[in-house]
Amino acid sequence: MPPVATTRETPQPPTRRWRLIGPGLVVAATGVGAGDLVATTVAGSRYGYTLLWAAVVGCLIKVALAEATGRWHLSTGRTILDGWRTMGRWTTWYFGIYIVVWGFVYGATAMSASALPLVSLFPDGPSLRVWGILSGTAGLACVWFNRYAIVEKIMMVFTGIMFVVVVSLAIRVGPDVAAMGAGLWPTLPDGSVVYTLGLIGGVGGTITLASYGYWVTAKGWTTVRWMPMMRLDNRVAYATTGVFVIAMMVIGAELLHSAEVAITTGDRGLLDLGEVLDARFGSITADFFLIGFFAASFSSVIGVWHGVSLLFADFVAHARPALAGPEALAGDREHSLPFRAYLLWLTFPPMALLFLDQPIGLVITYGVLGSFFMPFLALTLLWLLNTGRTPLSWRNGWLSNLVLAASGVLFLILCVQQIRDLPW
Repeated sequence: MPPVATTRETPQPPTRRWRLIGPGLVVAATGVGAGDLVATTVAGSRYGYTLLWAAVVGCLIKVALAEATGRWHLSTGRTILDGWRTMGRWTTWYFGIYIVVWGFVYGATAMSASALPLVSLFPDGPSLRVWGILSGTAGLACVWFNRYAIVEKIMMVFTGIMFVVVVSLAIRVGPDVAAMGAGLWPTLPDGSVVYTLGLIGGVGGTITLASYGYWVTAKGWTTVRWMPMMRLDNRVAYATTGVFVIAMMVIGAELLHSAEVAITTGDRGLLDLGEVLDARFGSITADFFLIGFFAASFSSVIGVWHGVSLLFADFVAHARPALAGPEALAGDREHSLPFRAYLLWLTFPPMALLFLDQPIGLVITYGVLGSFFMPFLALTLLWLLNTGRTPLSWRNGWLSNLVLAASGVLFLILCVQQIRDLPW
């Protein structure tokens, strides 16, 4: 049995808390990438506002997961990797295999998603591959030469652009307020169960949810006295995300559903949406949307490059301390060798996938491992925050237990479905 965790003391946080909001927006903006834009837009185009409730529930689940991660870090003074390690070495090995495979495939996916809107904005410019390489290299530079404080400011700029573009377009196409209100009542159209579960689970949900505690620490929030600040930060971030995904559903419902226009389900679906905007409102509006598309995609690049590299640095410090270097062992992960090594891993090896078709074996492995991460996160947090590893006063209440358990079951269902859909 691991020792009962204790908490540390720190000076009282400042009273003007609104000015300190940041880590939550970073994790939310990182999680909401091109895939979430497409998923919510397609939901609006297929079902109108009927599944609006599912997008809202998805945001609430991510609030609970991020809050639980931040609460673990602040109440125990230990990282999530510390917590997993107390559950057995299998957690460390599973995470190590997952983060290496995931990083290779995600690196190419993120660079490609950032390149798509740039190719459309500059049709006479470089190819998609060149734009992808430039996007990955730019993300590397942003993280390599800056610490968290600057990375957060860069992310806030891209998040602001993304938010303004999408909300402005939603207002322009004109939301049906009465239909939106009706869409908040849980309803399942025929044949929509699996799609609805995917919408709930996918809104802002990635490995970067596990990075939230590291960003909280990098912000300087290190003890339980910062708990109210962390919770405010988290709620504001996902309230913003909620407005954002609702706006995307408005665009899908009003622009596509009413006109019975279908778009592609992959990242290229956003290019289809740009063409629809061009036909209805003109090229300026379409370009405006493509800028928001790039902001959403590139903010995910920066967020993953920074946040998941922090996770990897902590993983190496636990699994192979002799290889971690003094910086990682001392807690200075941003300057550590594993942090920089993973940055390079995210950037350069995946560039090969921009030139070659993704090997089917790698895609299958990625799909199987990746589908297990969100239930792994939800269920391990449920365990860690209900045992002696967490101080008694900061363990889960009934609501946190209910949400974490429900989200764990939801993600397990999605995991099984994703495995069934793989090309065996």
